[in-house]
Amino acid sequence: MLIHILLALFLGVLAGCVTGLIPGIHVNLISLLLVSSAGYLLGFASPLTLSVFIISMAVTHTFLDAIPSIFLGAPDAAMALAVLPGHKLLLEGKGYEAVKLTVIGSLLSLIAVLILIPLMIPFVPALYSFINPYIGYILIFVVVFMILKENGINNKYWALVLFLISGILGLIVLNISNLGNPLFHMLSGLFGLSTLIISLNQSAVIPKQWVSESIFIKKGEKVRAVSAAVFSGSLTALFPGLGAAQAAVIGMQIVGKISEYAFMVLIGGINTVNFVFSLVTLYALQKARNGAVVAVLDVMKMIDLTQLIILLLSTLIAGCIAAFLALKISKFFANHISKINYKVLCFSIIILIAAISFIFGGFLGIFILFVSTAIGLIAPLTGVKRSNAMGCLLLPVILYFIL
Repeated sequence: MLIHILLALFLGVLAGCVTGLIPGIHVNLISLLLVSSAGYLLGFASPLTLSVFIISMAVTHTFLDAIPSIFLGAPDAAMALAVLPGHKLLLEGKGYEAVKLTVIGSLLSLIAVLILIPLMIPFVPALYSFINPYIGYILIFVVVFMILKENGINNKYWALVLFLISGILGLIVLNISNLGNPLFHMLSGLFGLSTLIISLNQSAVIPKQWVSESIFIKKGEKVRAVSAAVFSGSLTALFPGLGAAQAAVIGMQIVGKISEYAFMVLIGGINTVNFVFSLVTLYALQKARNGAVVAVLDVMKMIDLTQLIILLLSTLIAGCIAAFLALKISKFFANHISKINYKVLCFSIIILIAAISFIFGGFLGIFILFVSTAIGLIAPLTGVKRSNAMGCLLLPVILYFIL
């Protein structure tokens, strides 16, 4: 049994490398394929073994998805807000450092949340019942606070416009039936292609990347970033409709003004905590909060304390392996990406994202990608924070909770 679990864990890590590094191939897609094949696979493996594979894959994904987001500008929902500071660091020759910071955030936050989980489990049902009626209003407060933090009346106006336009886009896109991978089309335009177009317009070039083995972050900033990641990631993992992207917005408001380095730690940590804490909600509430955990629930039906401990230990082992792999792979990217013509690279990435968008969504996917790119350009052209474009996910969630 132990050998089967370890084998499933290592195979899950390899699968997580694939989903993390290839834009458009998401953990939820692989999990869905596993569930659809569960009747066959359960003839060779136990439900717990399959679950360990899914969990290991998902955790590994949270460590490696920063690499295409930073080096290629192709984000998924969890890493969307990391694109701009990550791309900026890339253009400063610090792409490896940007990835390393997200890995540090993921690993430290993973360890922190695993230590806290035994203390948190008894309070999860009561906390869920207490906060659930107010979550929509909490998010409204967060959005208002985001907009009011912009400098000057003009910036506040454009922040509101960007939030509402992106929110309307999200309402439309997320309610289109039979559209494959809707978040990919929308977020790649809002945060990926728009960033690449601005870089092309500024004639940016990728400088030689420096592979630093030591990165200095003030201890206080690191503690604040990890604490905010654990709090917001755990909070959003409790409620349906909320995910790592919404956790990032909440975490940004909690932590206040921090350096770019600490921000990357925060984003990396949130991504991992959001998933790991979803296992706690599965155990304490018997509710699944993301695609991978839905697959685990479908395979296992319910989990007991022993199985939860095995799954949590699997996240720790997979996280440690994934951290090592993420640093090695990002070092390879850093050593080779500066040898490529930046304009050619940007155009190639734009074509790649458009091709993936067409594969998943056809001409409708391309149209959504085009519209979201146009909306994504509002932030850099008006000087407001790009996080206001998270209205694409925040507005639908707010309406879900208050209507």
